[in-house]
Amino acid sequence: MSQPTLFAQPFDYHGVQLAPSHWQRQMAAARDFYLHLPNDDILHGFRKAAGLPAPGAPLGGWCNEDSSMVFGQWLSGMTRLSRALNDDALRSKAITLFEGWAATLESDNGASSSNAPADDATNSGARMSHYTFDKLVGGLVDLAQYAGHTQALPVLERVVAHAMRTFDRSNRVADPESTSEYQGAPLEWYTLSEHLFRAHVLTGAESYRTYALQWLYPEYWNRFADGDSPPHAQGVHAYSHVNTFSSAVMAYAVLGEPQYLRMAQNAASYVRRHQMFATGGYGPNERFVAPDIGIGRALDTRSDTCEVSCCSWAGFKLARYLLQYTGEAHHGDWIEQLLYNAIGAALPIADGGRAFYYGDYRVGGGMKVYNWETFTCCSGTYLQNVAEYHNLVYFHDARGLFVNLYLPSTVTWQHNDATVSVRQETAYPDDGHMRFTLSTSTPTALALRFRMPGWSSNAVLLVNGEKISTPAAAGSWATIERVWNDGDSIDLEIPLPFRLCPADPHMPDRVALMRGPVVFVLEGAYHDTAIRLPNDDAALAAWLQPEPGGRPRGVHGAYTQQADPPTVFRLVPPDGPPARLRFRPFYEIGEGYPYFMYLDRNAPPRRMW
Repeated sequence: MSQPTLFAQPFDYHGVQLAPSHWQRQMAAARDFYLHLPNDDILHGFRKAAGLPAPGAPLGGWCNEDSSMVFGQWLSGMTRLSRALNDDALRSKAITLFEGWAATLESDNGASSSNAPADDATNSGARMSHYTFDKLVGGLVDLAQYAGHTQALPVLERVVAHAMRTFDRSNRVADPESTSEYQGAPLEWYTLSEHLFRAHVLTGAESYRTYALQWLYPEYWNRFADGDSPPHAQGVHAYSHVNTFSSAVMAYAVLGEPQYLRMAQNAASYVRRHQMFATGGYGPNERFVAPDIGIGRALDTRSDTCEVSCCSWAGFKLARYLLQYTGEAHHGDWIEQLLYNAIGAALPIADGGRAFYYGDYRVGGGMKVYNWETFTCCSGTYLQNVAEYHNLVYFHDARGLFVNLYLPSTVTWQHNDATVSVRQETAYPDDGHMRFTLSTSTPTALALRFRMPGWSSNAVLLVNGEKISTPAAAGSWATIERVWNDGDSIDLEIPLPFRLCPADPHMPDRVALMRGPVVFVLEGAYHDTAIRLPNDDAALAAWLQPEPGGRPRGVHGAYTQQADPPTVFRLVPPDGPPARLRFRPFYEIGEGYPYFMYLDRNAPPRRMW
């Protein structure tokens, strides 16, 4: 098989700097939280199980015995973020944690001394589950790849060799009819191939490739061989079954067999067409819903509408892989939805390991609350997500640059014989205006490609202040290719219309309000009346009027207007008195504040007393 083509490559956590924005501040706060977690607490359980001195204290929650559930993900997130930020302190912490953990390895079998539950009797001596092994392999690969700490590679070899000797490999298919699809089966075994293939790509070792092949998931993947609407894909655990298709893409990358890419593309389309809420999240009750029933019904009762952090991580990865190997712009739309409305709208990781687990989208109203447990799986994917922000804004190829996300940022790279920087200034997604300014060491021929979101229309592009005519169809890349000089600028204007998004085709009047890529929610305090909305999107602009002073004024870039764009809109029906109903972006909602995301457009008025 020929080597698969990479149509667009990320910058691999190097050369991209985020400028101040809601999402940059979220990332910075997460960096500080994880940096200041005591190393002795993180390593306490490993050391205790190995019979070594164990200063510190248990972290508690899911990490009460040890931190194996998230340890590999923390190594991964710390090393990726340290590379993105050129952060020596974070890199040093990851290496210190690795060395402390490695000192607890058992000399007789090379396994972690973790007390994570064994998958079965065969593996009972290993104290390392399929789930924790998968995260650990990813963390060790990242430690070598992104922190340059090659001392992780011999340990990776030992850990994988131990798993090859001891792990249960019956590879049982998830059973959606079971009360727990994992009864009697290793936990999420079908995600293991991705990082094993990555270990093979990094080291060239054939053993990793051979072992990765043992964890392929044709029993499920093959359901997507012929399209994106298979009859029996529902009922399974949603997050991990999106995650497994990253293994399918890596199988394509290593083996060159196109059916793996095709199945991953169909699976992503299945999620976006049949399983996805307006936020980009999916998985009420952590499950895929039967398409002939639709996800809308779950909005009646399920407060666990979406595993926000974990679902974002799986979606980010799959969409990024597909964008890399297809070059298709629409994969960036899913990334954008997740960034602004899912992980980017999550409550921050908080003292004591409090994590935001479930998004609550119910028609009866929701609140953002922390999970009742601490240091859950979300505390692992949260750090990986915010590190990934740097890897999702820009992509590149031999011709030039792809702008995938509109975030204040700068990217710098070597293009042919020139050092090129592109600075992006914007208040997007609150405002549809973006300015890009180039710095180049010498005039250079370069293709600049801008993702046109699938919902967009009437985009305008200007080069050095002059409007240009270039195709800018929704779901495509608007491309400007020319010789660029130092100081050249591009202005992009994408109108941000309001629109109503039905939950699914079976419930067309159960809708969420969106403006551009952002989900707007109705402020829930004191409102208990039915909501009257227009019957078509064109009328929304007249019904929703900006409220001045919706939030404090800030600075988004030198080009912007004198005041921040509005983010709060009041419902003002043209044929009646103004309603006392205000909508604002979901990402602005804080802890414990009530809101309504999905509304029944034709519901009768409710009386509360």
